[in-house]
Amino acid sequence: MSAEQRHPRYFADPALTCFDGRFYLYPTTDGLADWSSTSFRVLVSDDLMNWVDEGEILNLDTDVAWADRFAWAPAATARNGNYYFYFSADDNIGAAVSTSPRGPFIDSGLPIVERGAHAGRAIDPSVFTDDDGTAYLLWGNGVAHVARLNPDMLSIDPTTVTSWEHPTFREAAHLHRRGTRYYLTWSENDTRDAEYRVRWADGPSPTGPWNDRGVLLEQSPARGIFATGHHSILRLPDSDDWVIAYHRFAIPDGDGYRREIAIEPLHYSSDGDLEPVAPRIASIRLTAPSLPITLDT
Repeated sequence: MSAEQRHPRYFADPALTCFDGRFYLYPTTDGLADWSSTSFRVLVSDDLMNWVDEGEILNLDTDVAWADRFAWAPAATARNGNYYFYFSADDNIGAAVSTSPRGPFIDSGLPIVERGAHAGRAIDPSVFTDDDGTAYLLWGNGVAHVARLNPDMLSIDPTTVTSWEHPTFREAAHLHRRGTRYYLTWSENDTRDAEYRVRWADGPSPTGPWNDRGVLLEQSPARGIFATGHHSILRLPDSDDWVIAYHRFAIPDGDGYRREIAIEPLHYSSDGDLEPVAPRIASIRLTAPSLPITLDT
């Protein structure tokens, strides 16, 4: 169990997934100065609102030999009976594997993307599997990158790296598909800025070219909601219903280091455009946080 101090409701950078009919959130542990978490946890739910914190799944101090700080912004997927976990650690992207979505996850031993190997910072991975089964890893801060994952899911094909720059792109690139259309979404501005928000673009393939379509999700000052960003998008099982998970300043006392997670419906217009998301007051409910927990002051 990590000895980190954390608040039971402070989580950020949610990677929302569904495995075998249950929902899993893989977040950054928040409420720490300078985003100094060194471990990852998993939250589990049957209804997308009430979540059980099922504890630590990977600890940089004990489970990762190549990094010991800045455990940020994970992602997860499943393939061939295994579960794969991608994470930021000290400006590298790591990859780990488990036989359970609850972990524990075993690190691959080396970063899947090393610090300095590509333009921008190597943080904020996300994972996308196309309809033909091809899996892709996205990452980046300042510049977005996408590459095909190799069949082992623990390495990328470096010859497939495609990079994308845009004046608004800060971080947290995420890719999903609906029909024949691909949607790239990302965060702009800084997570400490009330105007941190999500934009979207569309294109004909996992690598674009991308057509910027504007803001998807932003603050609602009248409701006391600020800094709505770093999201993931999920299609609900056996439906065409979609949701977006994101973080924001915790209500009422949050900031860029004290953030909470919310989940909203995501809708498409009749022509397939993403409709702007209106943030609501409710955030997810942690019904069984794991101990020990030390409230920050």
